[in-house]
Amino acid sequence: MKPRELEALTALCVMASMADGTKHESERARIQAIFDGLARSEDSRALASAYGRVMLKQTSLTQEALALESSESRILAYEMAVAVCDSDGACTPQEKQFLVELQQALGILPAQASELNARADALAEAGLPPPLPSEAGGAGARVATGPAPRVAASVAGAAAGTVAGVGGAGAAASATANAARDAETDSSILKYSILNGGLELLPQGIATMAIIPLQMKMVYEIGKRHGYTLDRGHVKELIATVGVGMTSQVVENFARNLLGGLAKKYLGKGAGKLVGTATGAMMSFATTYALGQVAKQYYGGGRTLSNVDLKSIFTREVERAKNLYPQHQSAIETSARNTDVGSLLATVRGS
Repeated sequence: MKPRELEALTALCVMASMADGTKHESERARIQAIFDGLARSEDSRALASAYGRVMLKQTSLTQEALALESSESRILAYEMAVAVCDSDGACTPQEKQFLVELQQALGILPAQASELNARADALAEAGLPPPLPSEAGGAGARVATGPAPRVAASVAGAAAGTVAGVGGAGAAASATANAARDAETDSSILKYSILNGGLELLPQGIATMAIIPLQMKMVYEIGKRHGYTLDRGHVKELIATVGVGMTSQVVENFARNLLGGLAKKYLGKGAGKLVGTATGAMMSFATTYALGQVAKQYYGGGRTLSNVDLKSIFTREVERAKNLYPQHQSAIETSARNTDVGSLLATVRGS
């Protein structure tokens, strides 16, 4: 693959991230920050300039597609675009139109494109109930509303038990149950973190598509363990609140893959500096781990934490997870070796 092809991949990735025209300003800022970071590295500055060409409308989908000479690079471009478009749920009509135009410009066979689209849509929508109508008060209020009825009942029961016998067998049993639940939650968080870290080590784009659905499934299960039945909208809003952009996370994954593998090979050793110890598998491990810990404290505490508190916990837990990464690196590498990309959909669905 030639340097110009890497630039074209970058440009098409950016176009895909903007295809629906509705990205929140914070998500656009995260994507811009990714490419601003590339601009500071001399060997990868050309990739940052590709982002600039797109934003300044100095290029087109057709121009960039024509720059991809090999069938492998064209398939990679389409796979990458599908992953980006599906990052925050199944494709919107605008994104579907973008993918049709891209498929035609790249010369991807309709049957091949259809298969990739179907797998990506299935991953994007797997495992969680569809969004319910938004509750009053905006996104922040929606993820901070009161507990489900069965949680309220359990809280009332616990209060009654406390009145009946403080320090008695009921309180001891409750403490034991809470400790067991926390241990189960921590084990689940680590499992998902290792799995997502391993997915970063796989070459297939479909593996990257699974990271966010797995994060969402993890949060959903943590909420359920604490008695909350969440829909897809609630989970997405909690993730967005702590600053984990779904589209930008996928864009960053692909940028890391390009610069850590292809760019290092074709653009020189300096390009590899961008994907050092704080990126790749470690970042997916750390992000997933921190998100799990946020969900554990948020739902375990009755969803009373503020947005500022949630972001603070997330930042702290990311740094903690980075320090934990060496302890689990071997397990992450083993997970990558043992993961069957074809079975990822079943894993997301929990079947």
